[in-house]
Amino acid sequence: MAVTVSRRRILILLAGAGATALAGCEPARGRAPAPAVPDPLLVRVDEGLGLLRGAGRQTVPRAVATADGTWVFATAPEDPDTACWRIDTATSRTSAMTVLPGRWVPQTVSADGTRVALIPTGMRMNGGRPAGREVTPVLVADAGGMRHRLDLRGAVVPEAFAADGTGLFVLDWLPATAPDRYRVRVVDLATGTPGPLSTRDKTPVPPGAEEEMRGDGRQAMLAPDRTVLYTLYTHQPDHQHTRDLVSGRPGNAHAFVHTLNLRERWAYCVDLPHPFGEAAAAGHAMAINPDGGRLLVADVASGTVADVATDDLAVRRTVAQPRGTGAAYAAAGADRLFLAAGTTVRALDLTRLTGTVDWRVREPVTGLVTSRDGSRLYVGQRDAVSWHDPATGRELGRVPVPGLVGVHGLAGSA
Repeated sequence: MAVTVSRRRILILLAGAGATALAGCEPARGRAPAPAVPDPLLVRVDEGLGLLRGAGRQTVPRAVATADGTWVFATAPEDPDTACWRIDTATSRTSAMTVLPGRWVPQTVSADGTRVALIPTGMRMNGGRPAGREVTPVLVADAGGMRHRLDLRGAVVPEAFAADGTGLFVLDWLPATAPDRYRVRVVDLATGTPGPLSTRDKTPVPPGAEEEMRGDGRQAMLAPDRTVLYTLYTHQPDHQHTRDLVSGRPGNAHAFVHTLNLRERWAYCVDLPHPFGEAAAAGHAMAINPDGGRLLVADVASGTVADVATDDLAVRRTVAQPRGTGAAYAAAGADRLFLAAGTTVRALDLTRLTGTVDWRVREPVTGLVTSRDGSRLYVGQRDAVSWHDPATGRELGRVPVPGLVGVHGLAGSA
């Protein structure tokens, strides 16, 4: 049932959930006003998601955002049930609140921001790996309330929605009671029936030929047109792709980009050449250029960047870079690729993939985001976000963000 509520009611719910909702508030008396962020940003903080807009700050626990940062679905306990609402990050306006039966937390949002998949509160995840279980309850809702209640067999994690809204892609962990590997499947929302994906030539995957992955899913990224989800996997010894299982060829990929077409429901893996996947997963990162034609994957431990063409899903070239240490992050603008590891940020010419300038920031990097006009590079650090001149690295501004975990991206519509 949909319930229209005031902003005050939602703030009361958030306060009860331990959130701080500061957007639009006046600074405390005697306290200097917070610096203004030039572009609205979505960040990940200890408590959940944070929205930085100008000098305003808003923290929302139990929330999940679309890949492009346009919409956020948030939840809060409402007696024995769950209050759920949608936030337009461009304006901070909220939808009517709906009440969902039972206690749920959001797991993933459709690319267009119209639907959300929720899992029960307290369903334990261990670094992305679920606890063993026989059945996974999943609730699918929109701004008008609950649309589907699914009880999926096994240890299942919602991953993404099909572009037409009729299917939900999930990670199906195996074996269900003691998971150590998983496969990607699609659940028909009308019937609740899971099934395999198609191959790249749109033929159904034969029984026994579904890929099972054991490695680390380092990073997921949605194409600018919202139709393809790219996920970077590392440490895949003895892994066999569907094409290997169908053909009978041996497979032993240490790293690849799993490509999931949300519109046509097929999957294909782009193998990354040696030495990708040999070093720690955290030292790998990827970025997509603004028109979606190129996917850039970096391994800072070996100092290698792979240039993947998304039209034919092939690695066109690899380019050597100076080696780095620490967790890797990447972002691409119209003419530059930015890589970061530790406290070093490197700007590369996007055409040649050669270095133009390196600079250091104060704390280890936790995320990179470029402004839409390309005039600023935002750098997440320990408890702060700074922004820089992308040509020189000069710091243009900095705001404290206590509990910062990472930078999700720009907020609001493009």
